Amino acid sequence: MDLKEEVIKKLKEVYDPEIPVDIYNLGLVYGIEINGNDVHILMTLTAPGCPLANVLPQEVKEKLSEIPGIGNVEVEITWEPAWTPEMITEEGKEKLRSFGYNV
Repeated sequence: MDLKEEVIKKLKEVYDPEIPVDIYNLGLVYGIEINGNDVHILMTLTAPGCPLANVLPQEVKEKLSEIPGIGNVEVEITWEPAWTPEMITEEGKEKLRSFGYNV
């Protein structure tokens, strides 16, 4: 498994506690940049006033740091473009439907 695949696998272990879908399938991850063993994640949150603005980026950093041989992990939050439910992946939509959400 290459580093990007490992990063995605770890991102799928981080959940927004208000929505039963991981942040990757929610569409909150806008970019994954890998330079050697260093990783830069560009992501957003579901809303600018999200009380988890400090918690989720730290959790992402901690999860990615579990990858053997990982270098520096940087997590950057952006609000552009604003997140919308249309950004949820098909896998994410299937999970939401299994919980009774209409997506």
